[in-house]
Amino acid sequence: MRTLVVMLSVVVSLLASAAGAQTACVPGDRPIDRHYESDTADEWPREARRIKANEQLVSREHDRLRLALDGGKSIELVDCPYGDDGYHYLYERYDQAGRFYVVRQSAPDKFSYALVMLPTGRLFPVDGAPVWASEKSRFLTIGCSLQPPRGTLVIHAPDGVEVAKEAEFELPCDSESCAARWDHQSWISVSCTPRDGGGKKGKEFVLMRSNNGSWSRFGR
Repeated sequence: MRTLVVMLSVVVSLLASAAGAQTACVPGDRPIDRHYESDTADEWPREARRIKANEQLVSREHDRLRLALDGGKSIELVDCPYGDDGYHYLYERYDQAGRFYVVRQSAPDKFSYALVMLPTGRLFPVDGAPVWASEKSRFLTIGCSLQPPRGTLVIHAPDGVEVAKEAEFELPCDSESCAARWDHQSWISVSCTPRDGGGKKGKEFVLMRSNNGSWSRFGR
């Protein structure tokens, strides 16, 4: 009987994943974050204008962001305003090339993004908004901040269902602020600026993709 219960739990979990279900957070004894109401009151009107451009696919009901999926299904992303580790979701845009929604997840003193796949509702967390190469076969994201401490550039190769990580490179974000651009589908230029100013020149380098699909870094 115990084995049957475990098996059923696994099946339910898998079905929830496939349908893109998201479990609401449990408040427990944690108080509501004091900034939640003011932050969302400021951000939701701007989000509403973005939703209006895709109102057949996206809607919001207070703390619930609903996204339409293939096959008439949908997923609800529910805010968790409790405690210091609370968060709330903000719709950014629908990305036609990747067939995913770009959703920002805001939390006290930090934020990240989630890519919600239209076919499955599966969420792929990323540190930054996608920046596509010209031919739309891959995109890069950058996470470069002191709080939370992070410094990486990641190259992703989506296929409409999955988002594979093709390569990852460290950035000197503890002392510099970095940006990147696609010069070619196999060439990325990265430039960094010292955070303390002073007219110093930061690190500059390029990332190149070889014929075998691997990425390498060149430059100082």
